[in-house]
Amino acid sequence: RAPPRHSRRPQATMVAASMMQRVAIRRVSVFTQAARALSVPSSGLKERLMTIMPEKQDALKAMKKEHGAKIVDKVTIDQLVGGARSIKCMLWETSLLDPIEGIRFRGYTIPELQEKLPNYTGKAGDEPQPEGLFWLLLTGDIPTKAQVDALTQELHARAKLPAHVEPMIRSFPKGMHPMTQLSSAILALQTDSVFAREYAKGCHKSTYWEHTYEDMMNLLARLPEVCALIYRCTYFDGKIGAYDKSVDYSANFCNMMGHTDPSFHELMRLYITIHSDHEGGNASAHTCHLVGSTLSDPYLSLSASMNALAGPLHGLANQEVLGWLLGLQALLKEQGKPVTPESITEFAWDTLKAGKVIPGYGHAVLRKTDPRYTCQRTFALKHLPDYELFKVVNTVYEVMPGVLTEHGKTKNPYPNVDSHSGVLLKYYGFDHYDYYTVLFGVGRAYGVLAQLFWDRALGLPLERPKSVTSEWLNNFIKNNPNGL
Repeated sequence: RAPPRHSRRPQATMVAASMMQRVAIRRVSVFTQAARALSVPSSGLKERLMTIMPEKQDALKAMKKEHGAKIVDKVTIDQLVGGARSIKCMLWETSLLDPIEGIRFRGYTIPELQEKLPNYTGKAGDEPQPEGLFWLLLTGDIPTKAQVDALTQELHARAKLPAHVEPMIRSFPKGMHPMTQLSSAILALQTDSVFAREYAKGCHKSTYWEHTYEDMMNLLARLPEVCALIYRCTYFDGKIGAYDKSVDYSANFCNMMGHTDPSFHELMRLYITIHSDHEGGNASAHTCHLVGSTLSDPYLSLSASMNALAGPLHGLANQEVLGWLLGLQALLKEQGKPVTPESITEFAWDTLKAGKVIPGYGHAVLRKTDPRYTCQRTFALKHLPDYELFKVVNTVYEVMPGVLTEHGKTKNPYPNVDSHSGVLLKYYGFDHYDYYTVLFGVGRAYGVLAQLFWDRALGLPLERPKSVTSEWLNNFIKNNPNGL
């Protein structure tokens, strides 16, 4: 096709100039990235990922080529109108949930992680560091203590907030929900997005993973100070503890919030670890994956994920559990009754007969006690065995599966992760229940960002499922009385 009349130079010259401009941009981009990398100590994580990516990429291409037409699932109308429950329809590398066994992170159960991942103190039985879990989620490898310490230092080196973020958080009204603040603050951090900047310059798709890595690491590094600011500005005088690069991620986060008890630091390590990932189908994980599939950068994707987590049906459950337990405790005291299996059974039946649910029990996938509950119970037995509210939780655990089984309206009468976490936080002085989901969000960021990295490294496409109308369904039923 002939060039437009207003063009002042031949088409070939324009193309050549455009190509030269792109090459120049890429050279500047590489130079900028190299200069930036000099100021950030390398943990070796990026180098490890570079060695394993080609094999993973080739394996997925081969699978698609050889087996792309194979059917892995069928969809019922119940599933279609019921929230797409249990439909196998997305790739999620970092974890897999078994209905009986519970979650496995890259093939490892929670007890195995507690045994194999490095911990901060070096003492047997202490909780694993989330930095080590992050290494595992990304690479599939159990890291050494030296690798975990190096990753901690890389995160510390990336932690400085852009100048505009802290004043913005301090300007939020006191009544703004902490999750609204967190989502907004993550969006404010987006001004530093390497992915967004390099994409705008025309970077090649083969480099998406590298820009995602930079954003992922910077985001994770900056969350502790952001969340500490939200906590101290919302509930206290706005003063946060000094950033301390001599300790690990969890201890520094806790110290900035004003919680310096070493046993609370242990709880935070456990809390972040067990809340990090739970397959890709839950709302916060799927949201990050979906938004990221549009090539929105990690900041936009994580902010969207946090908005999903803030929903009452997702991340607010631990608050509801704690409210129910405190109500139970207050009623028993008012009636002069001790905490016994009999008194709790009576309260549970009163709750159910009133048409309410028992919060903290049941799960969309699990059909046994959530191992994330079990490890929290073990922590409580070690650190707070005489805490009155823990005794209530423990007694509820003794009787509730039997009550719910007899009630007959739940597929899983066993406790989930939310049944215990609020009690542990309250023991350590976290009485600001609206903030609990922020802590959940810090943990969830580890899992969804690790998977987002692999979404870009594997070149996963834009997500676009097919929707249908009720009329289409009725016609389908009419024309296919026995289904497909």
